[in-house]
Amino acid sequence: MRPHLLRRVRRVVVKIGSNVISDSDGLLLPRIEVLCRDVAQLHRRGIEVILVSSGSVSAGKGVLGITGRPQTIPHKQAAAAIGQPRLMRAYKEYFHAEQLQAAQVLLTRDDLANRRRYLNARNTLLTLLEFSVVPIINENDTVVVEEIRFGDNDNLSAMVTTLLEADLLVILSDVNGLYDRDPRTHADACLLPLVERIDEKIEAMAGGEGSVRGTGGMATKIKAAKRAALNGIASLIVSGMEDGILQRVFDGEELGTYFLPARDRMTARKHWIAFTKKPRGKLLVDAGARQALVEGGKSLLPSGVRKVEGRFERGDSVRLCDMDGVEFAKGVIGYNLSELTRIMGRKSSEIETILGYKYGDEVIHRDNLVITVGPGDEE
Repeated sequence: MRPHLLRRVRRVVVKIGSNVISDSDGLLLPRIEVLCRDVAQLHRRGIEVILVSSGSVSAGKGVLGITGRPQTIPHKQAAAAIGQPRLMRAYKEYFHAEQLQAAQVLLTRDDLANRRRYLNARNTLLTLLEFSVVPIINENDTVVVEEIRFGDNDNLSAMVTTLLEADLLVILSDVNGLYDRDPRTHADACLLPLVERIDEKIEAMAGGEGSVRGTGGMATKIKAAKRAALNGIASLIVSGMEDGILQRVFDGEELGTYFLPARDRMTARKHWIAFTKKPRGKLLVDAGARQALVEGGKSLLPSGVRKVEGRFERGDSVRLCDMDGVEFAKGVIGYNLSELTRIMGRKSSEIETILGYKYGDEVIHRDNLVITVGPGDEE
């Protein structure tokens, strides 16, 4: 089945982890050279490739005398500022040897959370692909702060996969794929070649934190695969430590763990609401409103809102939680904080009397709402 599915791929996002192209001494230039040669071979097959590459911090921290993972954001920013040009120089030189041009694209979560900038980023990347240029994307670590960071490049790669409507997400790691238990501590651990649906059992197999050189462990890779699946896109987690790995994958070798896409694909807008637009607040709603939203597919009315947290404007994303604070949905709010605190708990027919105007009867319209619990949950 996998070779048949891979023959359909015409656009692939390849995420390259820090451990694949760097070690404690910095960048592993021979590994980058081999990967560029691999990508060039895919280009010759007519497959568009977008790289999401880690490695800038690893490339720069040695110059600053930093060992291990930088402990502060300023240290990480400084290391990235030094390392990103070194990383791009390596890609540029090795792609040039393959008669390909490379382009640097640095993003923050804020770039993709803003719908206009999201579309601008998409247009830029699609134009680069039209000119057969290889986009090399990384988080803009030199300016990023906690509020606007993606968290890890696994997360970023899933967002880029959705942004460009790619056919496949390939995550190159320092492990062969997903095992039923940690292969580092269990000699009898078995590799899972195929995952049809990412559920709690699969997520439990993923374990926890990343390594010294990278922020993403297997758990973040599974989350990235899940996000891609919900947009109807398959994923593959495979070792990037072997030469020619991409060629071998597209030649049909059963390598790594292949994640099938979900049958019920989310719309692009709802996927953006669920995973890209950063929530600015939280609404606690009563049991009746929760039931109407989750089971009835209804919009959120002001009468169901019991408590409001955060600071948000009309058009921002917010989390919806039950009265115990457990999230069950995300949505784009139709009223700002000041307005909502005045109308919450009241009937829709009272909105105009209270505010003197109204944008609509709904606090969040069902078209701007994504349920994140239950079958096929999105989080």
